[in-house]
Amino acid sequence: MGESKTITPELKAQCIQEALDIRNAAAVARRHGLSVRLVQKWVQTATKHGTPEEARALKKALQQATTENHQLKQLLGEKDLEIAILHDLLKKAPRASLTDVK
Repeated sequence: MGESKTITPELKAQCIQEALDIRNAAAVARRHGLSVRLVQKWVQTATKHGTPEEARALKKALQQATTENHQLKQLLGEKDLEIAILHDLLKKAPRASLTDVK
């Protein structure tokens, strides 16, 4: 981009992780004032030729995301069931007329 930015290993690792988390290298690049192509290249290199440590970290992040996704799906199912029960109760409840309300 316009001015030169010092790229530390920490910034690079953070950008790679963010891009993998949100699956949007362009958004990460804009947030950090970097070239989109540079961030895409980092992600591509990390996922193809990453160190075993990076691979373990990515696997752990994927496992956590999968677990969280499963928990959220389960919670959503429970909420859908609660809503369905409440709808049934509303259908069965006697209707009060406006004259009954004081």
